Amino acid sequence: MTLAINALRKRFGEVQALDGISFAVEPGQVFGFLGPNGAGKTTTMRIVLDILHPDEGAVTWRGQPAAKAARRTWGYLPEERGLYQRMKVLDQLIFVGSLFGLPRAEAARRARHWLARFRIADYADRNAEQLSKGNQQKVQFIGAILHDPDVLLLDEPFSGLDPINAALLKDAFKELRDRGKAIIFSTHQMEAVEELCDAIAIINRGRLVVSGPTADVKRQAGRLVVRLGVSGNQDLDWLDSRADATVTRSGLDYHEVQVGSGVDPEAILQEALARHEYVTRFEISEPSIEEIFIEQVGATAADERTLAAVPVESGR
Repeated sequence: MTLAINALRKRFGEVQALDGISFAVEPGQVFGFLGPNGAGKTTTMRIVLDILHPDEGAVTWRGQPAAKAARRTWGYLPEERGLYQRMKVLDQLIFVGSLFGLPRAEAARRARHWLARFRIADYADRNAEQLSKGNQQKVQFIGAILHDPDVLLLDEPFSGLDPINAALLKDAFKELRDRGKAIIFSTHQMEAVEELCDAIAIINRGRLVVSGPTADVKRQAGRLVVRLGVSGNQDLDWLDSRADATVTRSGLDYHEVQVGSGVDPEAILQEALARHEYVTRFEISEPSIEEIFIEQVGATAADERTLAAVPVESGR
């Protein structure tokens, strides 16, 4: 039942867009596909959909080549707006449904259901050009799921959505996950990843740098974050003498302290109690996906800059 991406490589001229990408997504799983702009996320999705062909590697669904799966297996939301601007919203959703074999009446019923779910039922008879960017995004999402696909590939689905509409979309994700859909989405909104994703993959410059269940990725970071507030939110200068604990962020009422592997955070608490009148906050957590993303992508970029600076021997 797995969607498996196996050792994909793809080159466009001098650009190596994908360099051995591999990961798997299970039905009933929300999978965050993360990376900076130009990392290769859209290229990977288009290979899964058989829009592009890889130079090497393969994609399989339920053990068979993905290209042989029925068209209605896939639901795709591209990053670019793809609506017919002068066509009525309901008419184009019915048209999209017909491309996947839905009878007109059934497509209309499903479309009206989702338009109501996303609080835009009144826009059914409006042209797409009359909708805001956020509402157009919701219509495109409905078009991607209208035929009830098994696999959803969503490229920046939260683009243009305000917090209320983002919450509606997250609820839809959870419903579709609970119905056994495999959902792969790319985003730069790490709070959505934290809330939704059972597993993630981070790619950079076409290479996989991190992948696995979200909880495992956090655990494997090998460090903890302590949120520590003290009387008057005084500075934690006394941590300067420690090589295994560093203040990484200071807020209005607490500091975030990165604690190295093997360090007992309780020792930090005890020292804070000894040095300050009182402690107002003490929390222990794993690093956020955003912190891991910045750390992994930044480290890869730094390594590549270092390699680029190394002089090449002439061979003589």
